[in-house]
Amino acid sequence: MYGDLARPPLHAEVLERALVAPGSIWSSVEVVESSPSTNAELVDRAGSSDVDGVVLIAEHQTAGRGRLQRTWTAPVRSGLTMSALVRPDDVAAARWPWIPLLAGLAVAATLRRDADVPTTLKWPNDVLIEERKVAGLLVERVEPSAGRGRPAAVIGIGLNVSLTEDELPVPTATSLVLAGASATDRSLLARGVLRSLEGLLLDWYRHGGDPRRGLQTAYADACSTLGRQVQVDQPDGRQLRGEAVAVDDTGRLVVQTAQGQVAVGAGDVLHLRSQT
Repeated sequence: MYGDLARPPLHAEVLERALVAPGSIWSSVEVVESSPSTNAELVDRAGSSDVDGVVLIAEHQTAGRGRLQRTWTAPVRSGLTMSALVRPDDVAAARWPWIPLLAGLAVAATLRRDADVPTTLKWPNDVLIEERKVAGLLVERVEPSAGRGRPAAVIGIGLNVSLTEDELPVPTATSLVLAGASATDRSLLARGVLRSLEGLLLDWYRHGGDPRRGLQTAYADACSTLGRQVQVDQPDGRQLRGEAVAVDDTGRLVVQTAQGQVAVGAGDVLHLRSQT
C-alpha cells in the first residue's frame, strides 16, 4: 500500500534551518538513514563529550528501546524516531523525573495542534488516541564520566505516522494515518514536536524545574489516567489496583487503593473498564 513516494524522506536541511537559530536550545539536527537506537547513540555521546542540544533522527531504527526494557521497531519511514540530548544544568536532579512527563505533553500538544487528533496521555508518557497508543517515550539520565562533565538527559520519541493495521506492533497501538490525522508530513511533525519540547523545557528551566509553576496542572489536564480505575504492574513484580487520583510534585502517580494512597514512580499502567 505504501511505497517510497508515500513515505518520503525527512527534509534534514529544512529542519536544521527551522530549529537551529540564535537563542534556540537546539544546536544541531542530524538525520541518518539507519540507527540501532538513536537514544543509545546520544547516550554514548553524552558520556564522552560535552555536547548539548543535539537532535538525532533516524529514518529507520533497527533496535529501538522503549520503557521497561521493551523493544520497538517499525517499517522504514513509517514513523518518527528521534532523540534529543539536553543538559538541565540549573534544575535539581530530584526534579528530572518530570522530563518524561514534559516530553509526553509536548508530543500530545503538537498532535492536537498540527494533526488535529484528540490526544491524551497515559501516565507517565504514552500518547493515546482513543485509548490506542500512537507515541511512546524513553528518557535516560547520563551521569558524567569519572565525575567530570555535566549530567545529561536523552529524550527518545517514537511516533507512529503511516503504519497500517497489519504493521502495528500490538493491537492496542494506532498511527496518525489510521486515526485520520490532518497532517502526516514527518518533517512538519518533527519541527512541531521539537518546538513544543523546546518551549516547555525553557519554561521549566526558568522556574528551576518547579512543576507547580504551570507544568503540573497542564499535565493533569492532558492525562486520561487521572480519575480512572487502574492496575499498575511495578518493576519489582508487585501489582496494585485503585483510582489514580493525582500526579505529585515529583511526577509520581498517586493511586488510592483499599489500603490507602500509594505513590508510584515507575510501572506499567492499565486503564480498567468501569464496572456498571
